[in-house]
Amino acid sequence: MPFVTAGDPDLEFTAEVLRTLDARGCHLCELGMPYSDPIADGPVIQASYTRALASKLRVPDVLEMVRQTAPQLAMPIVTMVSYAIIYRRGLAAYVSEAKAAGVSGAIVPDLPVEEAGELSAICRGEDFSLIQLVTPTTPPARAKQIAAQSRGFLYFVSVTGITGERTELPPDLVDKVRWLRGETDLPICIGFGISQPEHVRTLAPVADGLIVGSAFVRRMARAAETSRAQVLSELGDFAAQLLEALDSSSSSLSADAQAP
Repeated sequence: MPFVTAGDPDLEFTAEVLRTLDARGCHLCELGMPYSDPIADGPVIQASYTRALASKLRVPDVLEMVRQTAPQLAMPIVTMVSYAIIYRRGLAAYVSEAKAAGVSGAIVPDLPVEEAGELSAICRGEDFSLIQLVTPTTPPARAKQIAAQSRGFLYFVSVTGITGERTELPPDLVDKVRWLRGETDLPICIGFGISQPEHVRTLAPVADGLIVGSAFVRRMARAAETSRAQVLSELGDFAAQLLEALDSSSSSLSADAQAP
């Protein structure tokens, strides 16, 4: 499940990226809505937001791009969007506009579960997924509360801190996800720090989806200085590497399950 910043370097390129990743077999795309004060994004994604905002990117422009592009895609699109953006447009207005454009849901990283009731109710009424986050430091009781209110899937943050590529993931990550799986029927998708095929092979047995952000955004940034066709090819090849690791893990799990 790749993360893509909308509008970096422009929305025409974003649409090309979405089509490329879809054609390579990605299962869902998380589309970042640029915001000046993100709370969880590392330097790579923050820089991409700064570049997109410098071009005067607006929310209606992003949604219009999705409206034109989504019918060409097999994978659904969800937005990673600050609550400040939703609040400023109006909760019901944002959900209605996003759904009409072809967006399937929203991840709102700065909305605590205790304050999510109004938006959650609007999303349920519109059949629009409000995807909430559980972190490594979330107490068990609160994790259950978040899982009960989330729709679509549950986003499990793999590390304490901000997004960004990492060489290693926490050693207790698999155990924490296994515990959470026993508390919810929702699919559990893991994000933050995932950037290598080896990460995919490690987490595939316990995850329903793996979200890869900075590794894609870093490659997208090269579109401002080199051939866009080359960048699209590199993005597609990287996605294929991750999907191959996922497929090989699934094959190994199936073989283990069938072994006497």
